[in-house]
Amino acid sequence: MSVMDVIRRRYSCRKFAGRPVEEEKLRQILEAGRLAPTAANNQQNRHVLVTDRAFVTEMVTACNGQKWIETAPAILVECSVGDRPMPCGHSARCTDSAIALSFMYLTAVDLGLQGCWIGNFDPSRVRQALSLPENWEVFDVMPIGYPGDDGHPREKKPLEELAVIR
Repeated sequence: MSVMDVIRRRYSCRKFAGRPVEEEKLRQILEAGRLAPTAANNQQNRHVLVTDRAFVTEMVTACNGQKWIETAPAILVECSVGDRPMPCGHSARCTDSAIALSFMYLTAVDLGLQGCWIGNFDPSRVRQALSLPENWEVFDVMPIGYPGDDGHPREKKPLEELAVIR
């Protein structure tokens, strides 16, 4: 399957089948995050994989009561242990985290899984729920698993509306 095929198959899944994800697939997903580029190759990302049901339940609270998260057999939490401004002025860790999670998300889809990138969470509560070190800044949360619905990609705006070619 091509990268574009994988991108076209991705959708925000909020209901997962009651089936665990095989360890080999989880390792491939984490490997994709490890291989993702980082600013100046600093590699300050930390990829946290939550599969323990007790922690998954705690994540519902840290994610402001979103009960659907409990249906996920795994949750990716993307963190960073440092930061530096890039020459453009943007934070390297925000960009690095987004790149790594994107790589992991597309790898999950390629393996027959789906996920949902969520922003409705309290980073300090996530850190506390997972007993992460104080210097680990939490940036992204993504439940993943085998889809338990008939979801499909949502309609996107036409390319001409979103892209400028000069």
